[in-house]
Amino acid sequence: MAKPMHPTPNLDQLESGPWPSFVTGLKRLAKDKDYMVDILGHLEHSYQTRKGYWKGGTVGVRGYGGGVIPRFSEIKDDAGKPVFKDAAEFHTLRIMPPPGMHYNTATLRQFCDIWEEHGSGLIAFHGQSGDIMFQGATSENVQPAFDAINDMGFDMGGAGPAVRTSMSCVGAARCEQSCYDEAKAHREVLNTFLDDIHRPALPYKFKFKFSGCPNDCMNSIQRSDMAVIGTWRDNIRTDEALAKKWFAKHGMNELVNDVVARCPTKAIQIKEIKDVRKGDNFSSVAVNDSQALEIDNKDCVRCMHCINVMTGALATGVDKGATILMGGKRTLKIGDLMGTVVIPFLPLKTDEDYEKLVDLGQKTIDFFAENALEHERTGEMIERIGLVNFLEGIEVDIDPNMVSAPRMNPYVNTIGWDDEVAKINAKKAAA
Repeated sequence: MAKPMHPTPNLDQLESGPWPSFVTGLKRLAKDKDYMVDILGHLEHSYQTRKGYWKGGTVGVRGYGGGVIPRFSEIKDDAGKPVFKDAAEFHTLRIMPPPGMHYNTATLRQFCDIWEEHGSGLIAFHGQSGDIMFQGATSENVQPAFDAINDMGFDMGGAGPAVRTSMSCVGAARCEQSCYDEAKAHREVLNTFLDDIHRPALPYKFKFKFSGCPNDCMNSIQRSDMAVIGTWRDNIRTDEALAKKWFAKHGMNELVNDVVARCPTKAIQIKEIKDVRKGDNFSSVAVNDSQALEIDNKDCVRCMHCINVMTGALATGVDKGATILMGGKRTLKIGDLMGTVVIPFLPLKTDEDYEKLVDLGQKTIDFFAENALEHERTGEMIERIGLVNFLEGIEVDIDPNMVSAPRMNPYVNTIGWDDEVAKINAKKAAA
């Protein structure tokens, strides 16, 4: 007979709104698991007291230094307080997903069967680092659960001061905006830094994320220490038949208000076909018999908005690759940071190109390991030591595209500049 439920008036309120509630899912699991009955009681007690009662500890699986998030309750047997014996432990296993997060239904069902047998039944697809989060297991069940998952071909994800599990978008498998092979880049990096994922040995976490185009579906600019964002460096492509079809359906108002007016750099204009400019930097496409859309590509910042609205009529260029940014992260010591461009354009077409990407990641992690303070992310290290020192440390030349804001003072002391230019030219000639 199932264990009787604890009264949960506060949790019940979360089910009363118009949206689905996680509480309903927990109650469904609690019908068959005493473990989840006490988890609900434990959570209700936290709501009543406005205090969390989970603490960390040490739990792992054989051969790994990280990947299990330990959670031990502080109120499992305290005298004079509610006791939730079956909720004494609630550990989480982080499991690495495949690049692009591709699964078949047989795999998902097998995951569910394993976690119903060894854990709470609660699974999250996916955590912020990309891991499959198998939430809720006792210490004795952690190893057998991982063994079963590992037999499926899945490995433990990162946790602690280590390289974390990477994320990549669905990319070229399903998305026509893809600018490089995201899955290949993800796998090359994963295979190179596997020991750094399983053996925490860094000052703090380090995340890779791979987005196939500037839409950045992986939130890599805001959330990763090294973001690989697909881009192109030639002109936007056009398709006249699709442009006229789009215009016939949406009309001039939508073209003006949703495309032209929303271009952040005002690179798009509507012109009479006879007045459209020709040249290396311009793309144009007729939308009706007399008018055309003109794009000045030298002003385009690859925001993707016009391509998203007029997909097919407008498309990414053919000279594709990736922009590499460093230092994105959420709030920690100095607040949120977005990634800083360190490589404006890296072609990703040949195996050698992907080797360059991995090599840059290796240099960055090595520099981070040597120079970051404890509990300091890459972005905070860059803020502390300066971008110039960071670029020198990872052996990347300074590029004008890295400037985040123009100088406030227009006066520049140019004494010695000619000598520096001569040195740079001599160095290049010698190389």
